[in-house]
This record gives sequence, C-alpha cells and structure tokens, in this order.
Amino acid sequence: MLVGGGARSGKSRFAQNWVEQRHQSAVYLATGEARDEEMRERIARHQADRGPIWTTVEEPLDLIAALAQVQRREAVLVDCMTLWLSNVLLHPERDAAEELDGLVAFLKGWTGTDLVLVTNEVGCGIVPENALAREFRDLAGRMNQRIAEASDEVYWTVFGQPLRLKPSGVLR
Repeated sequence: MLVGGGARSGKSRFAQNWVEQRHQSAVYLATGEARDEEMRERIARHQADRGPIWTTVEEPLDLIAALAQVQRREAVLVDCMTLWLSNVLLHPERDAAEELDGLVAFLKGWTGTDLVLVTNEVGCGIVPENALAREFRDLAGRMNQRIAEASDEVYWTVFGQPLRLKPSGVLR
C-alpha cells in the first residue's frame, strides 16, 4: 500500500493508524537521518507517537536489504520513501535511477504480509531553482508513479483526510 500527500497532510498518521488497527506487532522502517536539530525533533515526535507494537529499524540507504530482513514480520511501515530517495541522491557514488529500478522489482516480488509505504508529493509546487532539487522532484514523481503502479492500494491524504485512489471504480 502506498500513502502519499503533501507536507503535514496526515499521511504518516493515517498509515500508522491503518497498521495499528490491523496488527498486533509491526516494524517501523525509518529512512530519516537526524542531520540537524529540526530533524532530530521531527524524529523524536514520530517516535513518541508510536505505541508498544512497533519495532523501529533505521535504514537511510539500503532499503531493499532492510525490507528483505523484515519481510516475514507481521506488518512493515516505511516512512518515508522521499527521504530515502533524498539520502540516495546525496551519495554521488549511488545511482538513484538504478536503485529505484531495483526497489520496484523487489516490491513487485514482495511475499511478506502488509507493507505500507509513505511518500511525499513534491511536484505540486513551484519549479525548484537548482538542478539537484529539480532532479529530486522529477525522480520522486517517477518513483511515486512506479510504486503506485506496483501497489494494491494507494491513498492520497489531504487536510488529514485519506482518499482512496486505488483500487477505484474509474475505468482507463
């Protein structure tokens, strides 16, 4: 399942509640890195919001390896995909497009139980002024499309309200 939305749209809360309502135990796979005080505070708030069912695994880069290790757990929540992508882009020795290809292939072969991926929509705003930010925006958009295509369910959150996009009754 993919849960997307803008900043402070309620996507993480919705994803966490969805897992907690269905499972007795779950893995929270965190991709964020505390590189500054503001990020440390964000991470602390997220940790404080999690109840006793959660086991936290922190992995900012090697997402496929981390997912492979927890695949047999009752449920897995990855928060968030765009932070993972940002981390990969900040390591010039890594090829973000290649890693995305590998991740999508891995997700298509997922044999574990419930897997919930949280992502940000970053393409609804202004065009960034620098090349790295534009590359990130474009890669994030492609990543979200490809993961949504591979997902059984897709939700969009706005104003704290989840909208189910897939499956839907819309014919193509």
